[in-house]
Amino acid sequence: MVENVVVDRESLLVELVDETGVTIGSCSVSRAHHPPGQPHRAFSVLLFDTAGRVLLQRRAAVKTRFPSRWSNACCGHPAPEQTVAQGAGIRLVDELGMRVALNEVGVYRYRAVDPATDRVEDEWDHVLVGMVTDQTVRPNPAEVSEFAWVELNELRADLVAAPHRYTPWLGGVLSTARP
Repeated sequence: MVENVVVDRESLLVELVDETGVTIGSCSVSRAHHPPGQPHRAFSVLLFDTAGRVLLQRRAAVKTRFPSRWSNACCGHPAPEQTVAQGAGIRLVDELGMRVALNEVGVYRYRAVDPATDRVEDEWDHVLVGMVTDQTVRPNPAEVSEFAWVELNELRADLVAAPHRYTPWLGGVLSTARP
């Protein structure tokens, strides 16, 4: 019998990095995101369909950072013993029930404070891109409250018109993936 195991993601370890992205240690997700924040490795996955639309997810209301905001397909942190691609593949299955070949296209460096939770994002964010052809999105309700396929030009316009609807990293992640 397979048993569902609940994981406290805040207690998992993340890789701390210096200003050049070199690993300098590790700490818990929670500690890395508490003020003043600690620079750490992360990833953001963008998924596109054959029509060029991008998959967005609305983060669950229980998220500790930027809850209920629209964001890219999935985000997370590779564990110290994982590659970025391994961590991203695992999170993609966890959050959206999808397995997609991913290619890293760059790194987006950013820092943002969530006004709702006072948590800090200080991330060396590896951007990965994948193409979805015929998969069904099966969101995990503990992670994702809803999802949508969106035209890229519409998304870029709405990011300017209503930035509060989106995570602060989404614009930079899009620019890193498609300058």
